[in-house]
Amino acid sequence: MFGLETGAFIVLLVCLLFVCAFEFINGFHDTANAVATVIYTNSMPPQTAVVYSGILNFLGVFLGGITVAMGIATLLPIEAVMHPNVNVSLALILSILLSAIIWNFGTWYYGIPASSSHTLIGSILGATMSFSLYQHSDMSLVKWEKATEIGLSLLISPLLGFGVALILMQLLIRFYPSKALFDIPHPTDAPPLWVRSMLIFTCGSVSFWHGSNDGQKGVGLLMVILIALVPMHFALNAELDLATLKQANTEMEGIFNRVRMETLESEARNRVDGVKYDVSQIKLLIANKEKMQDLSREDKIKLRKHLAYATKQMLKIKNKHPKHIEKADFPQFVKSYEAMNNFIAYAPSWAILLISLSLGIGTMVGWKRIVLTIGEKIGKEHLNYAQGVTSQFVATFMIALSTRFGMPVSTTHVLSSGIAGTMVAGKGVQNLQGGTIRSIALAWVLTLPVCIALSMLIFGIGTLFF
Repeated sequence: MFGLETGAFIVLLVCLLFVCAFEFINGFHDTANAVATVIYTNSMPPQTAVVYSGILNFLGVFLGGITVAMGIATLLPIEAVMHPNVNVSLALILSILLSAIIWNFGTWYYGIPASSSHTLIGSILGATMSFSLYQHSDMSLVKWEKATEIGLSLLISPLLGFGVALILMQLLIRFYPSKALFDIPHPTDAPPLWVRSMLIFTCGSVSFWHGSNDGQKGVGLLMVILIALVPMHFALNAELDLATLKQANTEMEGIFNRVRMETLESEARNRVDGVKYDVSQIKLLIANKEKMQDLSREDKIKLRKHLAYATKQMLKIKNKHPKHIEKADFPQFVKSYEAMNNFIAYAPSWAILLISLSLGIGTMVGWKRIVLTIGEKIGKEHLNYAQGVTSQFVATFMIALSTRFGMPVSTTHVLSSGIAGTMVAGKGVQNLQGGTIRSIALAWVLTLPVCIALSMLIFGIGTLFF
């Protein structure tokens, strides 16, 4: 299959199995984020809740697009993913997957809510650092700007979750007349119908948006594997017409030739010169080709690299420096950028389906450990209806917003901090269980450095082994 020899095909299957395992563990690790509130308010029976959450996680991945997936994939330098020695790429991939699986499984086993996003990004950073050392180069291959952007998203989101949940809860306490909303659920009583409906709705929303955000990370990893090990089939989107790329590249060449270089600062000139070079190389690679099948494996690898370099700079210009482009050319610039980017920013339907199933099925098992922590051990009192609704609403809003902007966010930390905020709103900081908060905070602090170290260690072993 894919024109691979038996040994290479087995390696590919093992890598795909590992990425499915990561997403499966992600499912049962993060299930509690969605179902804890409906279980602890007696809104749904546990088994019904996890099946409901699993289905919506599946739909979230399958229908949520690939913006976050591409954000994760682009954290890895193209030089590492498409290394001439495929064994180096293999060591890189396995170091990311194994370190992420080890940490995710370990924190789940001890019932500690930890971030799969932190885990994955730490693993990617560690692998990229190791690759840089392997190449005897500096750390310029590490995409610090993108990593910082994602890191800030992961840092700020739980703080916002805590603050927004605290404010909303205080508003409810102050202005909502019915005290029934603040009752502690009785073990045998279901909440009022309207409260139950809201809790079930927000549980489904958190599940769907968790799939659309966290699930996409698995899609991004899977695409890295396919691009690295089977570039002939997956380096470029084979469903697109090469004529579309020719036209967009020609348009882009004309647009950048009309840029007034004398008006630009040195950094901007270097950026524009870089795009011009990559556009010229793309033109040479596809000049005498009529369709995608005419491109050799080496052509596809080179073409993907030049498209990746060019579109990265084009995106910076589009979002941050639109004045680099002549005003009349800007609409065509955006259109041509999108056409070129579509050749590398894609995922086959079967790959999305595979990750959707892994996350959805994983959501239905292993949920009890983290649910217990979230439902009983964050605050000193049992979760009430208002706290459940507020924390779920805040988590839904923040995850959906992050997905809209293509930023990975920690569902675990957003919801945990939201619940903590609602507990503080009611009876102050003394209403929190210090031991649990310290465990969550410690996992939050340690996840990145531990995963970086694990990934670097596994990469080193992998390069020796392979």
